[in-house]
Amino acid sequence: MMFKSAMAFALTALLVVPVMAEEAVQPEAPVAEHFVLDNGLEVVVIPNHRAPIVTHMVWYKVGSADEAPGKSGIAHFLEHLMFKGTARHPAGELDRFVTEIGGSGNAFTTTDVTAYYQVIPPDALADVMDFEADRMRGLILTEDVIGSERDVVLEERRMRTDGNPQALLQEEVNATLFQNHPYRIPTIGWMHEMEQLNRADAVAFYNQYYAPNNAVLVVAGDVDAQTVRTLAQASYGVVPRGPDLPPRVRPSEPEHNTRRTVTLADPRVGIPSFSTSWIVPTYRTAEDGEAEALDLLSEILGGGSRSRLYQQIVKTGIGASAATRYDGGAYDPSTFTLYGAPQPDKALAEVEAAISAQVTQLIKDGVTQAELDAAKARYVRSIIFARDVQFSMANIYGAELANGGSIDNLTEWPDRIRAVTIEQVQAVAAKYLDPDLAVTSYLLPSDAGAQE
Repeated sequence: MMFKSAMAFALTALLVVPVMAEEAVQPEAPVAEHFVLDNGLEVVVIPNHRAPIVTHMVWYKVGSADEAPGKSGIAHFLEHLMFKGTARHPAGELDRFVTEIGGSGNAFTTTDVTAYYQVIPPDALADVMDFEADRMRGLILTEDVIGSERDVVLEERRMRTDGNPQALLQEEVNATLFQNHPYRIPTIGWMHEMEQLNRADAVAFYNQYYAPNNAVLVVAGDVDAQTVRTLAQASYGVVPRGPDLPPRVRPSEPEHNTRRTVTLADPRVGIPSFSTSWIVPTYRTAEDGEAEALDLLSEILGGGSRSRLYQQIVKTGIGASAATRYDGGAYDPSTFTLYGAPQPDKALAEVEAAISAQVTQLIKDGVTQAELDAAKARYVRSIIFARDVQFSMANIYGAELANGGSIDNLTEWPDRIRAVTIEQVQAVAAKYLDPDLAVTSYLLPSDAGAQE
């Protein structure tokens, strides 16, 4: 299982909430306790006692962007291999245990992190911690295990990417947008490199990155911090440290000076669509206030039925869809994307021109105070609703800490959103949404020829 960005996934989920009267909510930060074990494992506990459920997550600070050249897909491959056996627990025992107690579990790999999680009753927490701590350094990888699981991930690529025109095009867009940074490489890997991954690659990656001093444990739900501390010391606390890792410094992007286009025509495509993307900073890399302004820009421009694109493109009958996407949670610079598709009686070029005109107008005239205030209110309110979703809270805290952030960042986030000005929103739009530096992609039916 892979997520483009767990942080983006969580925040997107949180933002799908109804709008309520602003004065009716008083956002407060959840009471989370954070401590570090002697072996370097960071632990976050987020108590929530409204239901007898616990979300247990282990985040490793490694993703596909940390892979060595020529070894694309190894991070995701190892995610699969982690479900194989150890000396104490044979393959499949963890899944059977979680299923038998009525819980659920899985894992995901992104460009920046790899995480494993279980949703379980509180009385199963000690057992799950024992399983996860055991496989943190005790995984046994044989040639038989490697060969069979490599076939599984190769088939996953065929199904999820090669069998999906939209995924194929996005892969090409990323490879075009990022000219040097490893975000240009697909998380699942290039097929020809995945086919060459072997036991030595997997063992080396596991030994280097899977260790308590490169991980974050998040436990949210019907627990208290002292209980988690005691259980964590008894399980994870006995796992030895791994090698000290160098700082995560990845290749940076050169200066971009061109506008680029990527087109895929495929018989499986029924409705043409387009997207335009730019590289933009994230919360970790941006200058003060810019990431918050980009989030609000995305919300005002294309963040749902109240956005400019929906009101001016979809409601007027030009587009079947029109929206924006900004992932501010990535470790390194990320993307801001506009996308749209026409109504059946409209041309793709018409919806593209209409969306482009909205961007031009926003850069020229800015946003209104009323638009900005409404967008801020929706964002701040989302935090209140987030507290009702235990898994999302665990996801947000895990992603933040695994990507080098802090609990203070999350606590202060609402105030930073409230502080954004209309000048800052206009400024980031003008600074980053330059059409001459964008990558525009077209996904077309095979008989459409060039975009209309």
